[in-house]
Amino acid sequence: MSKKEVPLHALSAYLPDGSLEPVLDYLHRYKIHLTITRERNSILGDYRHAVHQKNHRISVNGNLNKYAFLVTLLHEIAHLLTFEQFGNSIAPHGKEWKNEYSKILALFLLKKIFPADIEKALLKSLQNPSATSCGEEHLMRVLKRYDERKPGEVLIEDLQVGQLFKLKDGRVFRKAEKMRKRHKAIDVKTGALYLFSAVYEVELV
Repeated sequence: MSKKEVPLHALSAYLPDGSLEPVLDYLHRYKIHLTITRERNSILGDYRHAVHQKNHRISVNGNLNKYAFLVTLLHEIAHLLTFEQFGNSIAPHGKEWKNEYSKILALFLLKKIFPADIEKALLKSLQNPSATSCGEEHLMRVLKRYDERKPGEVLIEDLQVGQLFKLKDGRVFRKAEKMRKRHKAIDVKTGALYLFSAVYEVELV
């Protein structure tokens, strides 16, 4: 995994206007070692608590748009705040984490940093935050509106049944019917059936 530590003065390139100063306050106050990683398919960010005199460590995917980057960073900072109070004695995304995440999210919402559509989605998240922003399709759908997509990139939910699409690893699928929350797709080469999130980004074939 490729990681790079970003100088704090350069962090503004990853953050929306108005968020740098409060983010820096958290980084300095809790001595957070922040790294920016290349895209990871399974996670958007990660938190590792301080051990053996090492700082708290947070990593965030550097390919995220500025609003998704900030939301992911706040998600991980909430893990730090929860660890500071409860250590490892609680569930990673239990009520204690949800409480901390809701509080920090509310503080940033008051600063009017986010566009109206993202703000509306985040207000909904405040009621019961998911373990990951990926798990909140309503939030991911809105955040992805601000991505710089390449020509031909679409969300699976925008495809018609029977259309072909390709993943970044080159595998080609044919979209099948939708289940309650997931979309079925068949690997054209192997015939294997897979399930995809409605807001998974794919490339048209």
